[in-house]
Amino acid sequence: MQGNKGHISDTGVVALSLSSLVAMWALAAWMMADPTVLPTPMAVLRIMWDQTLSGALPYHLAATLGRVLIAFFLAMVIGMALGITLGLSPRLNRWVNPWIVVFLNVPALVVIVLCYLWLGLNEVAALIAVSVNKTAMVVVMLREGTQNLSRPIGEMAQVFKMRRLTILRHVILPQLAPYISASARNGLAVIWKIVLVVEFLGRGNGIGFQIHMYFQLFETGYVMAYSLSFVAVMLLIEYAILVPLEGRSRRPFSAKTSVAQT
Repeated sequence: MQGNKGHISDTGVVALSLSSLVAMWALAAWMMADPTVLPTPMAVLRIMWDQTLSGALPYHLAATLGRVLIAFFLAMVIGMALGITLGLSPRLNRWVNPWIVVFLNVPALVVIVLCYLWLGLNEVAALIAVSVNKTAMVVVMLREGTQNLSRPIGEMAQVFKMRRLTILRHVILPQLAPYISASARNGLAVIWKIVLVVEFLGRGNGIGFQIHMYFQLFETGYVMAYSLSFVAVMLLIEYAILVPLEGRSRRPFSAKTSVAQT
């Protein structure tokens, strides 16, 4: 419990919400009564357990997670650098913005296919394809955040003649924390879906590869088991890492803002 009596904690709300989703799934499976189309949650859980004991699920899960983390890191670093730069330079933004619009509207499938055609069916092509698809989104979000930076705080930093690196660390990045958090949350959700397509089309391991294989065998339960295994990992990252980091990143800036305003 948290706060007043009768109020459910955030953890309790998440647990109840996910439980209701599983209950709806179980009800739909019971009403359909065809496990080849929609297996029950227990049937999928048994498949996940068997695949875990065999070592197949951990192996393919680790392969996909590795690709997701590398592509996520590349997209966030490059996207943040470009987004902040464009946000601070309106003239440069005018010239580069058409490029950003182009990359935002090129379908992910096209980028993946072209990378495989140009670079071959290898790991480098897969990671570049995923990173390119997400970087433009990060650029847009960070550019908008930079354009909305607080002028009084920036002017205060100039009055105290703070170094550029210090301004970036203590003035710009704290204000951009919500935008960075939103980019990270959205980025993980988008990147792992794109990674599955990359693995589906041209890799020999990973969750996408397994989904492709069991799709050809019409094994719905196995497709759902491998899909939900990675969804579970993403939920763990969301609530165990991203949400706490977002809360911590906002506290220091709130304190600095109150001091600057006084």
